[in-house]
Amino acid sequence: MRVIVVGAGQVGSNIAASLDDEHNVVVVDTDPDRVESITYSHDVLAIQGDGTAIGTLEEAGIEGADLVIASTDVDETNIVVCGAAKAVAEPFTIARVTKTNLLRTWEQSEGAFGVDFMVCTDLQTAETIVRIAGLPGAHDVEAFAGDLVRMAEFQVEPDSPIAGDTVSEADRFESLTFAALLRDDDIVVPRGETVIEAGDAVVVIGSGESVRAFAGSLTAEPSLEDANEIVILGGTEIGYQTARLFEAEGLEPRLVERDRERARELAEKLPGTLVLQSDATDIDFLVREHVDESDIVVAAVEGDEKNLLLSLLAKRIGVERTIGIVEAGEYVDLFETVGIDVGVNPRLVTAEEITRFTRKRQTENVAMLESDRAEVLEIEVDSESVLAGARIRDAMADLPDGIVIGAITRDEELITPRGETVVESGDHVVVFADTMVIEEATSAL
Repeated sequence: MRVIVVGAGQVGSNIAASLDDEHNVVVVDTDPDRVESITYSHDVLAIQGDGTAIGTLEEAGIEGADLVIASTDVDETNIVVCGAAKAVAEPFTIARVTKTNLLRTWEQSEGAFGVDFMVCTDLQTAETIVRIAGLPGAHDVEAFAGDLVRMAEFQVEPDSPIAGDTVSEADRFESLTFAALLRDDDIVVPRGETVIEAGDAVVVIGSGESVRAFAGSLTAEPSLEDANEIVILGGTEIGYQTARLFEAEGLEPRLVERDRERARELAEKLPGTLVLQSDATDIDFLVREHVDESDIVVAAVEGDEKNLLLSLLAKRIGVERTIGIVEAGEYVDLFETVGIDVGVNPRLVTAEEITRFTRKRQTENVAMLESDRAEVLEIEVDSESVLAGARIRDAMADLPDGIVIGAITRDEELITPRGETVVESGDHVVVFADTMVIEEATSAL
């Protein structure tokens, strides 16, 4: 498939990195430094030029393009890119936007702007925050098979109850599969005797109840259902969307916004949220308003340094869990080390959602882990699959290393896979896969 990515910033670069192994990728950007950088770092054709110009798109091969992804930092530019592409060819177009009103307009007008699929960064980030908040201790959470199956990633801290355990000792939960251990730059496919080490990221797949029970065994943090107090610091669009989504879950969060007019506007838009007008960095205010008793604090102001500061303040006064926005993707790991329990990078979230959508055209659903080091796929088994009619133990011999069958659903029932389990045509399987073997695995499955 020929893919044209317009915009070589963090979003575009991540998308290109995710697609260049399997597709013919062309990246367009106006910045010569970005063009030179991506030329040497990725297996793509990089072109310096204006992606809204027909001439540039023709140079990029628009007539033979299957997919155009507009991922610059300017909403209007991305929309124009899609419209220009549709004017001269018939590719599938994807636009990244930050303004939610553009997304709503597109949703209500089929084919509006010449965009076939639109991703809203602020909304996508808020959805990610709420999803992570729903499972204590989790750094990533995804649902599969109509929510029958959950995938979650947990970081193993030195004081974790499973640090030093074998997988057999840690696996005390029904309907749960230990899919992988992400250890430094390695992906370890766990066996019963595999020892879980501090610093590992553990990926589990199973029923929602088993995944929640496993999460509960790792941390005393409350789940979203048990959270009595959720505080959002910052009335940015991400903060607003996060509060709105918490309201949709039946919760009543509090939101702190410094600007009086913005606070009044949010109070009108969020009937289930208590909006407080104050400076979120005022520790006396935080204590006076009992923010220290909160179960979850979301830091969503403008500026990474402020979000780190707010998270540190929240932890200092006794907040159990903090989730913070980190605009600079390279700082996520650092911020999680020094003060934020979970850092969410909007650009990376957007890149993953766009890449996920391109992969979903071949699979039922897909989630990416650790910046696309691995994927979890949902695939419907057909008669040509190596799994059809075979025991998992036997079928694995025909699959590359780095593949784990995490769950099976059949007639809307969950089946926990074991070596003797026979997979039937029509089953949905949820599979963990090392990115290096994705193409080979999907072809066989």
